[in-house]
Amino acid sequence: MEKAVFLDRDGVINEVLSKRVKFVNKPSDIYYLEKVPEAIKMLNDKGYKIFIVTNQGGVGLGYLSKEGLERIHTRMKHDIEKEGGIIEEFSSCIHKPYEGCACRKPEAGMILSLAEKYEIDISQSYMIGDREPDIEAGKKAGCATILIANQDPENLADHYFPSLYEAAKFLYGQS
Repeated sequence: MEKAVFLDRDGVINEVLSKRVKFVNKPSDIYYLEKVPEAIKMLNDKGYKIFIVTNQGGVGLGYLSKEGLERIHTRMKHDIEKEGGIIEEFSSCIHKPYEGCACRKPEAGMILSLAEKYEIDISQSYMIGDREPDIEAGKKAGCATILIANQDPENLADHYFPSLYEAAKFLYGQS
């Protein structure tokens, strides 16, 4: 069985609700957070398969097409690969918020589906996100959890770090 890191997209890999971009609705809206490609490569080098699990309700609401979302993810995958990192797959919940599906975080559907498809040992895997629904989804799936934040006053996650790069350094140091 393989081990994996499941990553939220917006706020972990790329900027969102920032001065430069509100939402990522086209490839030119992608602004990577600091050292993201290096972090993904570091995790790959430590034997983790990388998966992106992202709620993209904008598709269900009509702000973005499925094809547009695919173009964004193709660009991200290519950009990360140019820096030596590998993203195995993007999994997106494109349902409208509050539609009640099993895939939208905080539900664990995307994580569990990927774990089954790729024979991932959930007990050796992590979910990394920047919001409570990400952490809740990871816990429901049975992953260890990491919150990307400057603090975790409510102890939502098992660990917290200010960036994906800092989280990757921590995981790289684990056996």
